[in-house]
Amino acid sequence: MDKGAITRAREKAEAGKRLSLTDALALYEDNDLLFLASCARKMKERKSGKNVFYNVNRHINLTNICTSGCPLCAFQCEEGDGRGFVLETEDIAKILQEAQSVPRLGEVHIVSALHPTKDFNYYLNVIRQVKQALPDVDIKAFTPVEIVHFSQLTGKSIREVLTILQEVGLSSLPGGGAEILSDRVRQIICPQKATAAQWIETIKTAHGLGIRTNCTMMYGHIETIEERLQHLITLRDIQDETGGFQAFVSFPFHPANTELSHLKRVGSWEDMKMMALSRLILDNVDHIKAFWIMLTMPIAQLALGFGADDLDGTIGEEKIIHAAGAKTNTGITRSKLRKLIVEAGLEPVERDTFYRPIEEGML
Repeated sequence: MDKGAITRAREKAEAGKRLSLTDALALYEDNDLLFLASCARKMKERKSGKNVFYNVNRHINLTNICTSGCPLCAFQCEEGDGRGFVLETEDIAKILQEAQSVPRLGEVHIVSALHPTKDFNYYLNVIRQVKQALPDVDIKAFTPVEIVHFSQLTGKSIREVLTILQEVGLSSLPGGGAEILSDRVRQIICPQKATAAQWIETIKTAHGLGIRTNCTMMYGHIETIEERLQHLITLRDIQDETGGFQAFVSFPFHPANTELSHLKRVGSWEDMKMMALSRLILDNVDHIKAFWIMLTMPIAQLALGFGADDLDGTIGEEKIIHAAGAKTNTGITRSKLRKLIVEAGLEPVERDTFYRPIEEGML
């Protein structure tokens, strides 16, 4: 790329102006990580000042038995596989009993696999069970990929599925399963899963119903850099239209135990470059999350200097990413999260699902 294009892109980034795909490609090729960090920090500070958010949450993975057979996934297995599990009512009750003792628990986060025989009522009853045990806690549950699966199971439209879930207690969607919104890429890494168009339809429908969501990207596998950056611009276009994204979460691909295990995990330089570029490209999304369980906590803490303003939460348990070789702990304390934020010279703010600050004694 010519130097003039890089110069123009740098000027726009420094001024906080909207970046085109050409600009984003120029900044990626320029590879000036400190410059990107400086621009991303400025944009972050315009959005949230010195605040860095976290929440007290509990992840629940309902099953790893899945029909999609995605080459990129280490979590899934087929029905009948000895590694398979399904959480039934009694299992969930034990988890919720433990969760009831967690001070100021604000969110239960539920994601799962595409189970071949569990019907929609199973998932509705899970939401009801959580709501009954923890009536004041927000329920963030089911990726757009799962919503499409429920639609196919029931013959109901995506809008009908979301409306029913909302009626029984769903608060928001986590926004996973986007991977890279390119049909070429998805035909290779997740050919049996929701298409890019179905993911986008589900997100837009949710936003139209007042259901806020996250948006995500999984990078560092078989996508091109242009496909990666175009994915971010597609998310930005959706946000221009609906305004329903709360936060963006990027996931570096963990290849261990997948059919793509010949690939290597990208390095921390790439993680930080994508963190900063995401902050700059997604100028209309308020929050950029450094998902510590994916990045490792040291890299997530470093990301606070590259435009991130959220470390997610305490989590408690996580199986999907760890199945692909993640070595991070499965939970962290509130005090540890706060300490990591303060060490970075920033202000920790405990939040609820919708980024409303939580004061002592509120929950």
